[in-house]
Amino acid sequence: MAEETKSWVLVTGASSGFGVEFAKQYAAQGRSLILVARTLSKLESLAAELRQNFNVGVMVEQVDLSSIIEVTGLYQRLRERNIVVDVLINNAGHGLQGPFMDEPLEHSLAMVDLDISSLTAMTRLFGNDMRARKKGSILLVASLLSYQGVKNFAVYSAAKAYVLKFSDALHRELKADGVVVTALCPGLSDTGFAAGAKQKLTPALKMVMMQPRPVVRAGIRALQAGRMSVVPGFGNKAITILTWATPRWLHQSIMAAVMGV
Repeated sequence: MAEETKSWVLVTGASSGFGVEFAKQYAAQGRSLILVARTLSKLESLAAELRQNFNVGVMVEQVDLSSIIEVTGLYQRLRERNIVVDVLINNAGHGLQGPFMDEPLEHSLAMVDLDISSLTAMTRLFGNDMRARKKGSILLVASLLSYQGVKNFAVYSAAKAYVLKFSDALHRELKADGVVVTALCPGLSDTGFAAGAKQKLTPALKMVMMQPRPVVRAGIRALQAGRMSVVPGFGNKAITILTWATPRWLHQSIMAAVMGV
């Protein structure tokens, strides 16, 4: 089948964690995939596995998603090849645990570049094409921390709050244009994020930790159902309800204790 006649699923951050699981679950549906991340060797290994196991088309794009120039270049390359991205999974993200004032400024700004600027640019570029076609789906991966400011996760929780509110607004803005926008708000999951973020794993966090498979499954189902957002896991839902039902000083104190900070 010629590339221009296919409908593609584009997954950012596809070299690890949720990104790998999104790729596997969409491949199991028989969908053609565009895998995007910085680490080419991991992308190529995953692509080979998906082609062999699911007999689907897979493209690999090595991109530093923290660079808007590279994000724009990715979009232009795909557009020149008449690649139609029907589903965009904005999964790439980065977090760090620690006092804001103790972190080098460049580390915090790099988080903003990837978690906010890149996600916004990807959504604008590919979402505009979806709007023109009157068809498309965009999943934005936020976080359970998007519901409140969390001590020692100041920039990350603020960035994910942006993602959630951005997604909520676009869900309504683009609905009439045939484009679904959904936010996935996972809690702590066994993706390697905690190690990368240098996050302390308390006993309470270990109790609510989820595996990537059910989290991703919940995200895909919510997107296909046209939902505004989804929080996977009973424990995570309970925390969200607690946030809504209690004053900020209380639920932030509880969350700080849960997070071990």
